[in-house]
Amino acid sequence: MTGTYEQAPLAAYLAQRRTVPASNLSVPAPDEDVLKNMLQIAARVPDHGKLAAWRFIRYPSEACVDIGLYLADLWASDHEDASQDRLELEKTRFTRAPMVIGVVSAPIVGHKIPVWEQELSAGAVCLNLIHAAYAHGFSAQWLSEWYSYHEKALRYLGLHEGERLAGFIHIGTPTIAPSERPRPVVDEITSVWSPNL
Repeated sequence: MTGTYEQAPLAAYLAQRRTVPASNLSVPAPDEDVLKNMLQIAARVPDHGKLAAWRFIRYPSEACVDIGLYLADLWASDHEDASQDRLELEKTRFTRAPMVIGVVSAPIVGHKIPVWEQELSAGAVCLNLIHAAYAHGFSAQWLSEWYSYHEKALRYLGLHEGERLAGFIHIGTPTIAPSERPRPVVDEITSVWSPNL
């Protein structure tokens, strides 16, 4: 049985949603109006307590080269044996796709809504932003990488005390067709309830 909404197009999209790697995303990226609409869509997620315990950081394309240089220097300072190839890789972290949006989890500690639920809401924002990108004719990849867990990197990337990085969403126009990968077998990850005593 189906509901009253038109469901086929959305169901078809969700059934075949795939990721194009950030390195295969090119211009054009969303313009200002499209991006604003995408962020509004991304923010329409389950949010117990209506806390909006998350926020967006847009990394301007002209700053992304500098961010890469900083990350390469930071990696080198933490790894004395860092290879030149690895440092070159770090320099490209924010220049692979033409747009990068950070989704920041900013939980309200001590609120009746558990922090875990607030963090889950931030994760939903990440996925919703990916859906919004596809809905507007773009593609997107959700990445985290080591610098999402590095205190100095997070400060440089604009996070405040008590915040965590839910993900960097890289957005652009795909230059290749997405490839499929093995998916979970639903029967193997689904059970019928019984008490675990």
